[in-house]
Amino acid sequence: MEDQEIRNAGLKVTAPRVKILELLERSDEQHVSAEDVYKMLLAANEDIGLATVYRVLTQFEEAGLVEKHHFEDGYSVFELNKGEHHDHIVCVTCGRVEEFVDDTIENRQKKIADDLGFQISEHELVIYGKCLDDNCNHKR
Repeated sequence: MEDQEIRNAGLKVTAPRVKILELLERSDEQHVSAEDVYKMLLAANEDIGLATVYRVLTQFEEAGLVEKHHFEDGYSVFELNKGEHHDHIVCVTCGRVEEFVDDTIENRQKKIADDLGFQISEHELVIYGKCLDDNCNHKR
């Protein structure tokens, strides 16, 4: 499946691309940094360097396979592009990222754009806060 997805994105199938896409598809974490991907590859005894991870993730982003999100403090994460819009809430203490979809928020944004004479071409909503989990395992 990964080979075909890579081909469909217009990229040549290479071992690093296949391994990284496979890792993203099977990971319990939906939002991962390049460093997270690198650490997961090391844990799986894969010999793929950090520079290659960055290069492949950038190629995947350009091809539309993944989306890159820039959060405060220069923190960026990647997630598979599933073609469905969603927003994010980010913990400023531990870095945990959660997705959510809220029709009320989406409708309100459309109304605001209409009222101001805009047609939305794209948007991103990120809410920052502190998670309430005292035993959080997402600490950076």
